[in-house]
Amino acid sequence: MSKACVYLALVHYPVVNKEGRLIASSVTNLDLHDISRVCRTYGVKRYFVVQPLREQQELVEELLTYWQRETGALYNPDRQEALKILRVVPSLDVCLKEIEAKEDELILIGTDARKEFANLSYAKGRKLCHTGRPVLLLLGTAWGLAPKLLARCQYVLEPIYGSAEDGYNHLSVRAAAAIILDRLLGEPWWKSLKEEDHASGN
Repeated sequence: MSKACVYLALVHYPVVNKEGRLIASSVTNLDLHDISRVCRTYGVKRYFVVQPLREQQELVEELLTYWQRETGALYNPDRQEALKILRVVPSLDVCLKEIEAKEDELILIGTDARKEFANLSYAKGRKLCHTGRPVLLLLGTAWGLAPKLLARCQYVLEPIYGSAEDGYNHLSVRAAAAIILDRLLGEPWWKSLKEEDHASGN
């Protein structure tokens, strides 16, 4: 397999609310820290936060300044390292323009909890991420990416299904990001199971 070339964007606009209306959602502090750490761990090249609201952009920049150049940089160097890959942009088009200035034939992959939008399994998504072609993975905040944005994606990953007997399935975007990146970019742990089965004669 070729080395993966993956970017990730956490989209705050255009997303929808519980009623399906188009909104711009607010930044959550934990999404910035935790998704940066996950992205850094799995070798994501850049973590974009798509946020059009100026006050929200300033909040992100203030946080980055603290953790990269002020007391936070000395207090927690690991977090400083993770946040180096975070960049706040006012729109997805700005994000795309920045990536396409460096990469050719960018593949846009959306995510959504509704199965009617899905056209890409994780098995095929993993192979796609290791073709060497650049991939931008879009994650939505609030109640998910707006349909008009999903329509721009070449692919939309199948939802993550839990195993709760009562059907409960409501992950935070931070948890979803970790699961998705592990499935697409993580170590192929299942191969060791096959080797163990083979060694035991099963």
